Amino acid sequence: MRVLGKVSPRPKRWAVQPLPPDSTPPPFPGGTALGQSIGRGRRKRAKDGGLWITYGLLITIVLVSAFPLYWSVVVSSRDKSSVGRYPPPLVPGGNLWDNLSTAFVQGKFGLALLNSTLVAGSITLSVVLTSTLAGFAFAKLRFRGRNALFTMVVATMLVPTQLAIIPLYIMVTQWFGWSNDLRGVIVPALVSAFGVFFMRQYLTSAMPDELIEAGRVDGASTLRIYWSLVLPIARPGAAVLGLLIFITYWNDLFWPLILLNTQNPTVQVAIANTASGIEVDYSLVLAGTVIATFPILIVFLILGRQIIGGIMQGAVKG
Repeated sequence: MRVLGKVSPRPKRWAVQPLPPDSTPPPFPGGTALGQSIGRGRRKRAKDGGLWITYGLLITIVLVSAFPLYWSVVVSSRDKSSVGRYPPPLVPGGNLWDNLSTAFVQGKFGLALLNSTLVAGSITLSVVLTSTLAGFAFAKLRFRGRNALFTMVVATMLVPTQLAIIPLYIMVTQWFGWSNDLRGVIVPALVSAFGVFFMRQYLTSAMPDELIEAGRVDGASTLRIYWSLVLPIARPGAAVLGLLIFITYWNDLFWPLILLNTQNPTVQVAIANTASGIEVDYSLVLAGTVIATFPILIVFLILGRQIIGGIMQGAVKG
């Protein structure tokens, strides 16, 4: 075809023609739904992959954390030669009850369990009670010198326990005559600066001021407000604090080892006495460790719901 003496190019049959600038491309049939379906599939696969990774990490952490306890059960159920055996045994043997009974008799673990229960239980009850009282006072009550007094309480946490061990020993043994006496282990630990700080921080965020003002309007005294309003709100935090304090003084070895002798031991002192000597029977030592571990597990099972409630409450508030 000739136009004014020039040959016009013949348009290609299958060439894609560009759209005008003011036009929009026609929608692909089902394109929007298809894109959403592909996006949902990708998000689901990514979510499932993240869950598998999370659960894998949690299972690994649980296995690594539980292996020392399992190894203690394995060794305590065999004879003392199994500790140095290679490859080490990974299946429990048949001497568990014999080793547990021997540890109870030789290591005085029956008396040690009773003493540790009295010590850790008394200290835990006292610390939880005094800490909730002091924490409520520092968090919600207004009085002169509150901040300075709270700073002094927190500052006592900076002093290591080892620096005060000699004057404490002189005071307990010579002034009060509590040598080889459980009162010498219990009384110095009845109040905890950490517990006061912990409960003060918890009640500052967990208890609204309007609730205390409503109690004042109804004519409730400070003690009634503490008993009826503060304690129910402070229960999750008190459960966490109680578990921490109980574990701390159940596992305490330093001060009971100084003050008590082999005739009146706590659990940790009994384990240390079993592990002392020229030839150590590690099957008996780990049998005592297994005995000392079960009360902590029982306490955790009792307070577990309150602890989880406290953690979830803090997570929601955060």
